[in-house]
Amino acid sequence: MIRYRPARAEDADALAACARAAFTETFGTLYGAGDLATFLDEAFGPAGLPAQIGRPGWHIQVALDGDRIAGFAKLGPVAFPGDWSANAIELHQLYVRQPWLGAGIGPALMDWALAHATAHGASEMLLSVFVDNHRAKRFYARYGFQDVGRYDFAVGDTIDEDRIMRLPL
Repeated sequence: MIRYRPARAEDADALAACARAAFTETFGTLYGAGDLATFLDEAFGPAGLPAQIGRPGWHIQVALDGDRIAGFAKLGPVAFPGDWSANAIELHQLYVRQPWLGAGIGPALMDWALAHATAHGASEMLLSVFVDNHRAKRFYARYGFQDVGRYDFAVGDTIDEDRIMRLPL
């Protein structure tokens, strides 16, 4: 049975490992080893995701299958350039490991993210999604997110096209 709870400091290593694995499972074949390693270290190394656990303005919810992190969602300040409302929030990551895809974790984490954002007064939620990640784009569209523009997403020295999606809350 899958349990959900906020990330804790003691989750740091397992959360980082989950994020690295989920990103690599989904996108690892798109990048050279150097670019992939640089991105994984920056995003999920000690100064990245683990450092955001419990930090003001950041909210991370984990999905646990027994003692294993099967997925997570991370909300925080909007990092995209643009003219967003002052109380906008960004869904930085919603990752589910491949063995748990289709188990309802993604929808449960999205429901948490929307409820959390609304309860904390956010007026809109933003996210970015890789232009060719059609499964994720369909998932977000089911929740009402609309494509509002391009975002250049760096993975090492590789620049990918992401689409910024927005949902008024």
